[in-house]
Amino acid sequence: MTMTRRTMLELGATASALPLVHIRTAGAAGTLSVGFWDHWVPGVNEVIRRMVSKWAAQTKTHVTIDFITSVGNKNLLTLAAEDQAQTGHDIQAFPVWEVQDHAAKLESMDDVVQRLTAKYGKLGPVVDYLAKVNGSYKAMPAISGSQNKPCCTRIDLFKQYVGMNVQQVFPAAAEMGSGYEQWTWDAFADAAAKCNKAGYPFGMPLGQFTDAVDWVGSLFRSYGAVLVNEKGDVTVNSDPVKQALEWSKEVVPSFPGDCFSWDDASNNRALISGKAALIMNPPSAWAVAVTDNPTVGRQCWTHPAPAGPKGRFLPYLPFFWGVWTFAKNKSAAKELIEWLSERPQAEELCTASHGYDIPPFESMTDFKVWEEEAPPKGTLFNYPLRPQHHATASIAAYPAPPEVAVQIYNQATMTKMIAKVTQSGQTIQQAIDWAQGELEGFTR
Repeated sequence: MTMTRRTMLELGATASALPLVHIRTAGAAGTLSVGFWDHWVPGVNEVIRRMVSKWAAQTKTHVTIDFITSVGNKNLLTLAAEDQAQTGHDIQAFPVWEVQDHAAKLESMDDVVQRLTAKYGKLGPVVDYLAKVNGSYKAMPAISGSQNKPCCTRIDLFKQYVGMNVQQVFPAAAEMGSGYEQWTWDAFADAAAKCNKAGYPFGMPLGQFTDAVDWVGSLFRSYGAVLVNEKGDVTVNSDPVKQALEWSKEVVPSFPGDCFSWDDASNNRALISGKAALIMNPPSAWAVAVTDNPTVGRQCWTHPAPAGPKGRFLPYLPFFWGVWTFAKNKSAAKELIEWLSERPQAEELCTASHGYDIPPFESMTDFKVWEEEAPPKGTLFNYPLRPQHHATASIAAYPAPPEVAVQIYNQATMTKMIAKVTQSGQTIQQAIDWAQGELEGFTR
């Protein structure tokens, strides 16, 4: 996920505000303070600054903005501090799981969601799962920061060692190509073995960081392997879980030997350096490769994840924009969030991020940026979830109640199970028994 050549601005939990615009007029709509996520992609922050300045001038609002980095969990610390003090920004950016944690201090966004969905279609089940509390939306999914994690594959290496033309199987077109239905986790395992034998293992992390948890979450769900169900019942001792672990035992030897110690930058480095034939990641790694190692960058092709017995699932991590209940200008805060979420602004943000950002509406997946980004042209066409993918957006640990799922996610329970059966010499049943105890603790 990390862009390794991006120098991150490390702001404190109470970073000083950066004024965007200050309009002094008798008709001013008051003041508004916003805490945005400090974007990985260079230049996006300035685009956001310019866009909000435009809105501020139109509405006669004095807006200040902080870009708050996720380095060192500064964004999480800022949210916690503002929640406790009940003062701070009017609008805040909330990472994936944080809406649920702060829901009691967040304004309902039902009115904003209602107007936007009337224009652009319904929000997806992952958004509902993460942002709805007691039937009410507590935040609006943000464009900035929201990401998918499909496959990013080396065209040349797959042709040479797997005998697969990924541009033909996953074309930049309205229909997938011949062989798409055969792109399963078994086919993935076969390709991984062939590429590893040739010296180009798949860059699949299996540590306790998000990139590892996200792809393993999609693997488990595609097998129907649910650790805790929607009622909160522990269901880890099941045949689907055993099947997912059996698959892992067969495939892990084809991954890099140190993949259990990888962090979120390791898979990026593996691709950019030319050592990996495939990773699952947003297009940040490809973007850096285009500049730092063009030979690799122009051979990258993004495409859907493999399918399992229960379907094809795409890791999806949405950011959110929320308004605190103690915000001083709630009406202006909601108006700005709604304006940023409308199609023209959403497309401007997605274009500024070179296709990294994902809007929450399927009707917005036709933005030209994913068709035009290059090299090679069309390399990001299949980064957004499209109808022809016959796939479902997914978040690891679903459908457990969110307060349980976040513990499964943060504790990397699924990747730890894989480590136990592939690195620690435990049987699959021993790994399941260990997980049973952990999960019962999470659900108490």
